[in-house]
Amino acid sequence: MTVEAKICGIATQDALGAAVEGGATFVGFVFYAPSPRNLSPDVARGLADATPAGVQKVGLFVDATDAAMASVCEAVPLDFLQLHGEETPERVAAIRATFALPVIKAIRLGAARDVSRAEAYLKVADRLLFDARGPAGSLPGGRGQAFEWEWLLGHDWPIPWLLSGGLNASNVARAVRLSGAHAVDVSSGVEDRPGHKDPGRIAEFLSALSAL
Repeated sequence: MTVEAKICGIATQDALGAAVEGGATFVGFVFYAPSPRNLSPDVARGLADATPAGVQKVGLFVDATDAAMASVCEAVPLDFLQLHGEETPERVAAIRATFALPVIKAIRLGAARDVSRAEAYLKVADRLLFDARGPAGSLPGGRGQAFEWEWLLGHDWPIPWLLSGGLNASNVARAVRLSGAHAVDVSSGVEDRPGHKDPGRIAEFLSALSAL
């Protein structure tokens, strides 16, 4: 079984190298000031330029304005836009049209019924990403918090999706089995401190996936 991996919050060349060497399909760059993984467009451009062809470069935004997104997209050659806020389906469609890039829309889950929120985005997003909904006021993602992976099992959406939230090398195999995921996203689960990716943990995570 082949499971694609996205390593999100890449901020250093060492982390990028570990992700590429380990076989990650996607690398994510965060453009959200409150996050410890936030990058300037200049730093992100250097990382993007060092990313080999075939590895997809994802820019993560949270309820960003067109102007803020344009300043990044003009400087950084991205392959996907990831929208990790409360963007409505209409907003997702507008961003997709404006920037002419495929969109990954994050759906944050706090209960099984929240899975149904995905339906509204099936015609406006290219991929979905399911993450845990944290407490009010918390950062939207990168908190190491999981949800009940079984909530996703058996759903047959017409677009691809990624499982995120609380994943690490020791639990990713179980998470894939319980959710039915064919793609996963990890951030804090491969860090040794907030915002700092550990190349060894990235390698362990990707090795665990390749063993499936």
